[in-house]
Amino acid sequence: MKKVLAIATAGMIALGVAIAWLFVHSAPAASTAREAVHAVPVVVAPVIQRDMPLSVTALGTVQAFNSVLVKPRVDGTLDQVAFVEGKAVHRGDLLAQIDPRPYQAQLQAAQAQKAHDAAQLANTERDIQRYTYLASQKIYPQQQLDTTRSQADALKATVAQDQAQIDNARVQLEYTTIRAPLDGLTGARLVDAGNMVHATDTTGLVLITQVHPIYVSFNLPQDALPALLSARAHGAVAVIASNRDASQLLDHGELSLIDNQIDATTGTIHCKATFANQQETLWPGQFVSLRIVLSTQHNALTVPSAAVQQGSNGNYVFVIKPDNTAELRQVNVASNENDTSVITRGLNQGDRVVVQGQFKLEDGTAVRIAGDAARDGTAP
Repeated sequence: MKKVLAIATAGMIALGVAIAWLFVHSAPAASTAREAVHAVPVVVAPVIQRDMPLSVTALGTVQAFNSVLVKPRVDGTLDQVAFVEGKAVHRGDLLAQIDPRPYQAQLQAAQAQKAHDAAQLANTERDIQRYTYLASQKIYPQQQLDTTRSQADALKATVAQDQAQIDNARVQLEYTTIRAPLDGLTGARLVDAGNMVHATDTTGLVLITQVHPIYVSFNLPQDALPALLSARAHGAVAVIASNRDASQLLDHGELSLIDNQIDATTGTIHCKATFANQQETLWPGQFVSLRIVLSTQHNALTVPSAAVQQGSNGNYVFVIKPDNTAELRQVNVASNENDTSVITRGLNQGDRVVVQGQFKLEDGTAVRIAGDAARDGTAP
């Protein structure tokens, strides 16, 4: 019996030792498993060094480079409308035709009147030749010769006036043919053929707008003026136009106007940019988002703007350490450009910053890398 009890006691002691050994050696693994389960999943992006443009943004309104409301310059019946609404026309193209017959008659009458007065002038000049010889022979009175010369001078003036009437009648006749004054796009037809039109009409026939090139008008705060003038002094200032929410690029242009005075009521400076608009992505009256590039910052450290958070002590980011824990770092943000922030203090090239999942993090929190925004192309 004592031998059986001794054997049982030895077995219990061995079992206890085995359980203790398993507990001691399995505790770190269990701890590691628990940490992996509770690690916060985050998306990270690397700190990248590159050249970054420094710019200001503005909301602009597209304006036609030139805009002409075509109006009749003479009265008459509109015989023909030759343009197609909304289509391109070129300078000199036929737009409309007013009945020319009344003006042709006026021109012919003026030409006939000149011919009549020119014939009288020619006869008077022949009389002067005859009377000059007779007056030299004391046969014809000198006073009468002087009168004939005065008549000839008056007839010359009349013939000159007749020529002016002819020129005016010819101009009026030319006005009956209405041609495009510039290259551009026609708008809606404002008058139909068959209507009477007058030189005093305010509505006009059609509005033509030039869209190649085209203007965009915008205002900037007066505080941006020194940087804007400095940029212009160093060359052409690039202006980039996008749709209103800046999600689609429309065209590239250049700054063409900085107004000569600041609007005292708004504290802004009026500017214009010129765009080639070859693809006609800009249209008169359209609202667009503009980015005016003032300079370029070389070798700047950049991170996605989504990585930068704001706290009571200023801007900060979470950096992933080699042991996969988060470290909170205060940073200085110099500028923001296209969802990218330029960092001047707090980061080094190659650091990995959290761009998604920050709201669950604290300094020292264990993390699990769920994705790399730069590698996967994930939007921050």
